[in-house]
Amino acid sequence: MMTMKKKFTTNLQINTNKMLKIVKCKLSVAPKKSLGQNFLVNRGVLDKIVAAAEIQKDDIILEVGPGTGNLTEKLASVAKKVIAVEKDRRLIGQLKIKFEKNGNIEIIEKDILKFNPEQYSLKNGGYKIVANIPYYITSHFLKTVFTKWLQPKLIVLMIQKEVAQRIMAKPPDMNLLALSVQFFANPQIISSVSRGSFQPMPKVDSAIIKLTPKNNNRLLTIDNGHFFKVIRAGFSEKRKQLLNNLAKNFDTTKEKIKNIFSSAGIKEKARAENLSLQEWEKLAELLTN
Repeated sequence: MMTMKKKFTTNLQINTNKMLKIVKCKLSVAPKKSLGQNFLVNRGVLDKIVAAAEIQKDDIILEVGPGTGNLTEKLASVAKKVIAVEKDRRLIGQLKIKFEKNGNIEIIEKDILKFNPEQYSLKNGGYKIVANIPYYITSHFLKTVFTKWLQPKLIVLMIQKEVAQRIMAKPPDMNLLALSVQFFANPQIISSVSRGSFQPMPKVDSAIIKLTPKNNNRLLTIDNGHFFKVIRAGFSEKRKQLLNNLAKNFDTTKEKIKNIFSSAGIKEKARAENLSLQEWEKLAELLTN
């Protein structure tokens, strides 16, 4: 039977260990709600992100929102260089001090949506993006990367789980976000991440998603602007059939749209969410004629 002294010592040790864990995870800067900051503190999840990025010793990594630098440290241990872009000025000084002896880490204070990869010698297909981004900029960030930046070799993001699932959608549950991402890249959900892996704890669960950009030569054969005009028109009024939406937005007759549907092998009463990416591409091609 454990003596009172031993029991007290054991309990004290357990409580001390718990306190040490709390201190270890304590943040030196209070997260800003306005910036959507939720700092990732689960080291197991950090390892999954790094593994998903398939980093080679000659890789250049663009990290978005390094926060307190937990992921930055792991990335720098396996990559040639890490360019970490942080918007929050309060964190810049701490990051520079933390990594002052790391010659392969560059800390940049900037809004990632105003970042230009070319200014930092990043080349087309010559860098990878790894990010635990604020969830509210997900769509805008992806649009910026795919339509304005030099193409990255690979993208690994921590995003809201529900958004990751929307990106992965297939017919009959297609949506604008899924089409927009799948047009440029092949998505894959690597792992779900519980909300308890962050400080402060968000209200939703997250997911690690990997996006592998498609061949640039394919994109050169498609008018991107026209493609997105077509899909936006198709989803403009969700309760209406696709035929009606397209006829209205392209100021043409339903009969003409019916003929296009027939040529593309699309059912006359189809709705926007029923079409695959390939069918949308075919539809956009035929609507130009």
